[in-house]
Amino acid sequence: MHPRRSAQEVLLCDLCETVPLQSHCELCNINLCVNCAGKHVSDSSKRHNVVPFLHRKSTNYHKCPDHVDKYCEIYCEKCGVPVCSTCALFGKHKGHEMSDILEKLSAKTESLQKDLEELETRIYPRYEEMSSNVETEKAEIETKYEKLTTDADEQGEILHREITAIVNQRKSAITEMKTKHLDALNKNTEEITQKMAELKQIMSNLKSMLKSNDVYLTSTYKSRNSEFRTLPPKVRVTVPSFSPQKINKDQLNEMFGSLPPLSINTEHGVAMKSAEAVSSPPVKPLLDEPRVTATIDTGYKHLYSVSCLSEDQVWTCWINNTMKLLNLQSELLTSIQTKSGRLPGDIAVTRDGDLVYTASNTINLVKNKQIQTVIRLQGWRPLNVCCTAGNDLLVTMTSDDDKQSKVVRYSGSTEKQSIQFDDQGRPLYSSGDIILNTKYLSENKNLDICVADCIARAVVVVNQSGKLRFRYTGHPSNTKQSFTPRGITTDSQSHILTADCYNNRIHILDQDGQFLRYIHCHLDRPYGLCVDIRDNLFVAECDTAKVKKIQYL
Repeated sequence: MHPRRSAQEVLLCDLCETVPLQSHCELCNINLCVNCAGKHVSDSSKRHNVVPFLHRKSTNYHKCPDHVDKYCEIYCEKCGVPVCSTCALFGKHKGHEMSDILEKLSAKTESLQKDLEELETRIYPRYEEMSSNVETEKAEIETKYEKLTTDADEQGEILHREITAIVNQRKSAITEMKTKHLDALNKNTEEITQKMAELKQIMSNLKSMLKSNDVYLTSTYKSRNSEFRTLPPKVRVTVPSFSPQKINKDQLNEMFGSLPPLSINTEHGVAMKSAEAVSSPPVKPLLDEPRVTATIDTGYKHLYSVSCLSEDQVWTCWINNTMKLLNLQSELLTSIQTKSGRLPGDIAVTRDGDLVYTASNTINLVKNKQIQTVIRLQGWRPLNVCCTAGNDLLVTMTSDDDKQSKVVRYSGSTEKQSIQFDDQGRPLYSSGDIILNTKYLSENKNLDICVADCIARAVVVVNQSGKLRFRYTGHPSNTKQSFTPRGITTDSQSHILTADCYNNRIHILDQDGQFLRYIHCHLDRPYGLCVDIRDNLFVAECDTAKVKKIQYL
């Protein structure tokens, strides 16, 4: 055993090795004197648990399987197992590197403590969240499938009404044909009946003349037989026949509406970063006086959107069909004309450095100057777009009738998530005229989705699952000036920055929606915002059509 732990000697502090011990740290498994215990506890990087030495948990040594009278009190570094002194000196572990079992135990205990802490605070809560999301999805199944059934019933009723209308049209046409047919035959009958009456009268007159033997009547008689030898016209009406078309069930099925097969995709589990890997970024305090470090003249008449490609290159756009890539010296590096001349609504840059833009009812990707439409919407129009840390696209959109708004997450062209209502079924986002309905958005470092809802005059923040976290409606003390958020972005400190357009300033919030400060910098109608990898803020000024690069951290 360790010489300072033998029964014949006074037990000394493991740190100073001069003063008798009085305490024991359960976490580090070391013995401490009074002075060293105070210093030891002051180390806040670990959760030390210092107890009186007599109350410590006893170390549970294992007996050596090869030497039953020996305990494994030494650690073999090569084999990674505790061994007894006999094994270390004379047995199969002879010559291997050895270390103090208690030191190894302390390191292992610390590792176990870290594992436990990560499991309790990070990993298990994520499993709980996933389980909760699945339960929520299960709870929503009944409602969603009821809606599908209702939609099918409604479509069936519409189809029935259309078929009934067609049947009634045909029956009405048949009745009209029948009436015309009878009218034609009745008119023909009247003509024939009239001729028959004349014939009867002539035949009666002839019989009377023959009986009377009257010379005058007989000599003046003029025959009309030639007239009646030409029979009256015979009306022939052909009854039409109904020619039913063979019902094409496939075509009818297509007309009724399609129902794609159920898609069940199992996504590969996302590997969580270790606690060390997700440690907080270096703290960057806010500057007392933010300063403009560069100004870019875009050459547009006005300016709406800006998106960083790098620290010194930004994409810009306005409501014409040309998007420009400019450097800090206002030099045009390249330009892209939209597909079919459609006006871009908003722009974003992917993690791969490709440009994304919204236009009309499409979302488009520019790769190597080639434009491809990756998403085509039906019944909805895209408003604004941003790229996430996971390289998904987040898109705000409004319905064609301007009565609904939502946020949709896409992976490539596949819809992964739709965020529209809160837990009470109320709309999360405002709706209205698309000209006023800007909803710039950004994903924060904690994966919150932040939307600047201009019509609602609020920043609406939901978590990764789409649950409402908070709404920010402007600084509480400022009740005179109306808050009109346009652009929005986030930085490495999880700050939320939003452009208060008509008050010519930027609001900086923490990730929980608490107001921190304003950025003024003589801004003129700030609109679109973005932040580069060094947390420099780029502000698109609507009226001047300039981009200002601002250092605020």
